[in-house]
Amino acid sequence: MAEGQDKARYVREMFTRIAHRYDLMNALMTLGRHQAWRRIAAGMAGPTGGGLALDVATGTGDLALALLAEARVRRVVGLDFAEGMLRVGREKLALKDPTGRVSLVVGDALALPFPDRSFACVASAFLLRNLADLGQGLREMQRVTRAGGRVVALEITQPTLPGFSAVFRWYFHGLVPWLGGLVSGDREAYTYLPRSVDRFLPPAELARLMAATGLTDVSYRRLGLGTVTVHVGSVPPA
Repeated sequence: MAEGQDKARYVREMFTRIAHRYDLMNALMTLGRHQAWRRIAAGMAGPTGGGLALDVATGTGDLALALLAEARVRRVVGLDFAEGMLRVGREKLALKDPTGRVSLVVGDALALPFPDRSFACVASAFLLRNLADLGQGLREMQRVTRAGGRVVALEITQPTLPGFSAVFRWYFHGLVPWLGGLVSGDREAYTYLPRSVDRFLPPAELARLMAATGLTDVSYRRLGLGTVTVHVGSVPPA
């Protein structure tokens, strides 16, 4: 698997290719549960007392919409480095956010184009395992979050339930790439997905890394029989 700048380029091109079927594949792969997981993650980002939220790697904007509904923010900025995903997101938001409370911008999660302490909370869904530099990504999310605000990350994880973990591995490594090839026409992208999860930190290690980057009150909550995990940490006073 590519690393560094090669990984960033690979991931950007991959998400651009699958943007037109991204939402459909998310619904199929998770049996429709991905939106509920996003709502839970968004709820863990708030309440913020209003203000502005940031959705890093917003994709087609689903977490940004969840933040509006669950985190009690006035507006959300959704950032992504794949313009193809944002094009799909703009079409969706034209219907689901007619008042324009979500703004979509092109940007890099490793160099967020915002001043320090710009946001009441910062959230991401299925981003961290795709970053070329995980520590830098976490530091950037913390940098742009105001003191006392929360950084929240929803990630796919390896389940640990006896018996179920073997079933999940068969599904994730066997059925998902086949389904992805059938629906999106890009089997490679949905082969990358389970491999990226295999290489990613387990929840306890990610929690330790979040704390090491300066976040406090770090915790996590497993969902979906352990197949996804929401991580949350607070930004300490300056």
